[in-house]
Amino acid sequence: MTGNGSRHGMTLAEKVLARVSGLDHVVPGQIIEGRVDLAMMHEQGAQTVGPFHDMGAKKVWDPERVVIAIDHWVPASTEGAAVLHRILRKFAAEQSLPHFYDVGNHGICHQILAENGWVVPGDLCVGTDSHTNMLGAVGSVSAGIGPTEMAAVLALGRLWLKVPPTIRIRVRGELGRGVTAKDLVLRVLGEVKTTGATYKSVEFSGPTIESLSMPERFTICNMTTEMGAKCGMVAPDAKTFEYLQKTAKHAMHPLYADPDADYEQTIDIDVTGMPPMVACPYSPDNVRPMPDVAREHIKVDQVFLGSCTNARIEDIREAAVLMKGQKVHHGVRFIVSPASTSIYSQCLREGLIEVFTEAGAVFTNSSCSACFGGNMGILSPEEVCASSSNRNFPGRMGAKEARIYLMSPAATVATAIRGEITDPREMM
Repeated sequence: MTGNGSRHGMTLAEKVLARVSGLDHVVPGQIIEGRVDLAMMHEQGAQTVGPFHDMGAKKVWDPERVVIAIDHWVPASTEGAAVLHRILRKFAAEQSLPHFYDVGNHGICHQILAENGWVVPGDLCVGTDSHTNMLGAVGSVSAGIGPTEMAAVLALGRLWLKVPPTIRIRVRGELGRGVTAKDLVLRVLGEVKTTGATYKSVEFSGPTIESLSMPERFTICNMTTEMGAKCGMVAPDAKTFEYLQKTAKHAMHPLYADPDADYEQTIDIDVTGMPPMVACPYSPDNVRPMPDVAREHIKVDQVFLGSCTNARIEDIREAAVLMKGQKVHHGVRFIVSPASTSIYSQCLREGLIEVFTEAGAVFTNSSCSACFGGNMGILSPEEVCASSSNRNFPGRMGAKEARIYLMSPAATVATAIRGEITDPREMM
């Protein structure tokens, strides 16, 4: 309450949760029952099928609001993965779920939602993957939930949620040459840390955020998951509406934080003069300036350009400019995995695949690929990997002793060419 007895305004997350719960006002800590606008499942969604039937559910509440995307093991690389795929295919057929992105029309689940307009401003979106936060870039509350929670959502179209407090990240200054949204979010992670936003909303604002493209906003919201956040958000603007103009699957409900919103914390960041950043082993918040890390001449065995964080067409185009006419360093494996089949097709049309394969990289079909250590590009105990993905905890890409360095797509290319962690500005 403010001094005159009136209540505070609401943050962006509070505004959305008030809308979906039919309330005029909500406050952090309050339990609400929210109407879900979009439910997404990937392979882990196979674990929802049993609970769905066990609770006596017969039909999915709204087949038009459910999206299933196979993305982690594509095509199935183990018998276990094949079983998960089979369960989802059978469930989709039984429930007449029309929006199933199966092998050949697949992509990383968050990218599928983003590029096909499944999530719009003001939505409550839930998914069986922790990086569902990424969709907050359109001004939605998007969050990962567990399989039993998803079973209830599929049956009822509603979910109990605790309203999170909000951390506001205000960013100003112009990103310099060779410095990207990935570097910005790594910088933020270095300040907030991996537990600093646990079950909180992270709301990005300021002139630098407004200047970012939609793919760049997806990148920064994606990695709020590594801060422990319930959701990461950017308020919708003209760029958001233009991005969704041709693809939005349902009506938008754009909402904005009140001028007198009550934030738990505000962090101001000026990116003027900021260099590229690197998250060093074994945590995404172990962040150091790229020039300092590059001076250590850290040799790499594998380089990965992919993941839901940084494998959109803009990332791959930027990487191809640096890769063209170059060769992958002897003894280095460079894996490039686009975020969706449509991005793969775009790369094919633009000749980008050839740029990488002629350089000695392997360009794979769309999948989570090397990011999660369960499919392609698994690391042995002694190996070092430079990656454009979002996590470098022990065992993330295979052996727990392997070391992973997180960086921008441009930095992965520079590193693949030199064979050691390299500041991409040296090659621009």
